[in-house]
Amino acid sequence: MACTLFISDLHLDPQRPEITRLFLDFLEQRGRSAERLYILGDLFEAWVGDDDDSTLAGAVCTGLGDCARSGTAVYIMHGNRDFLLGKVFTATCGCTLLTDPSAIDLYGQATLLMHGDLLCTDDTEYQAFRAMVRESQWQQAFLAKPLAERRQIAMQLRETSIERTQGKPESIMDVNQQSVVDTMERHAVQRLIHGHTHRPAVHDLTVNGKPAQRLVLGDWYEQGSVLECTPAGCQLQSLGMP
Repeated sequence: MACTLFISDLHLDPQRPEITRLFLDFLEQRGRSAERLYILGDLFEAWVGDDDDSTLAGAVCTGLGDCARSGTAVYIMHGNRDFLLGKVFTATCGCTLLTDPSAIDLYGQATLLMHGDLLCTDDTEYQAFRAMVRESQWQQAFLAKPLAERRQIAMQLRETSIERTQGKPESIMDVNQQSVVDTMERHAVQRLIHGHTHRPAVHDLTVNGKPAQRLVLGDWYEQGSVLECTPAGCQLQSLGMP
């Protein structure tokens, strides 16, 4: 049966090799059996430029490339951790870079794909930071720095982010429900798939006066998380560690 897979928030990091192994096994098995694979942001814990020469980057690119060459169309969207992923990386790995948001036809139903951080509008501090680092001038200045310096800056930003997140209420870091409805109405869809919040669930809501669904992908910290969609419907699934 035709099948499309969605994943996000893997946060691949050299310090968690077991998750990288789980992902590479997933690409080799489930990934190759799918028509399409969408990675909706935060594939990496941090990405400091397409000149990344780490062992992790090389292994992931090889796995993605093998999956794509098997016949699966692989798409990658920026997350809040790997927004500097560029066309050099995706082209080398045989993938297509998606804008956020992107609307697709998913077995006859218009479906909006997002990372999800744009929907967390109550976190005004984060939204201001996001706007700054997505500016081309900021990115050009950052990418002009030596690779080692960029890695050090990324580490410092990550530590700062952890500290600030710990002091925020959980509700602020979740999506704003009105933002969800407004976004879906603006794109004329009844189905939204996103990650970012690490809260896998299927939410029923009303958009444009009709039933709608918001499907949230899980993270890959203690296990894998995948949304499998076929012409018959969509199902959230967990992947156990090897």
